Amino acid sequence: MADAVRFYGTGKRKDAVARVWLQPGTGVITINGKPAQEYLHRITLTEMVEQPLRVTQTREQLDVVADCSGGGIVGQAGAVRHGIAKALVTMNAELRGILGPAGLLTRDPRVKERKHAGRRRARRGKQFSKR
Repeated sequence: MADAVRFYGTGKRKDAVARVWLQPGTGVITINGKPAQEYLHRITLTEMVEQPLRVTQTREQLDVVADCSGGGIVGQAGAVRHGIAKALVTMNAELRGILGPAGLLTRDPRVKERKHAGRRRARRGKQFSKR
């Protein structure tokens, strides 16, 4: 298969970053060299990753190859989903009208808040001691 038929998208979620390539195929999703089901372990996360493909009805037509780093399993699944959506728009700009309203092109801005001085975590205060 020629490299000219691959489409790229970068996805991010929390601390995770995913580099995603789409190519014509049979619907195989590979994350870090493993099948998505084996890598993610949860059906809900696998469904989350497949969401952009299902919404655009390209599930059985495209193979997905993703490289993830940083964060945890859930953050990486969200990053792959974001990357797939961005790669689909690179492939066909008309899909933006479907993926945009579905909220799949928006990067989730929620990240962990930093620890503040005088507290145990970002918001958790010290334990009260009466004596």
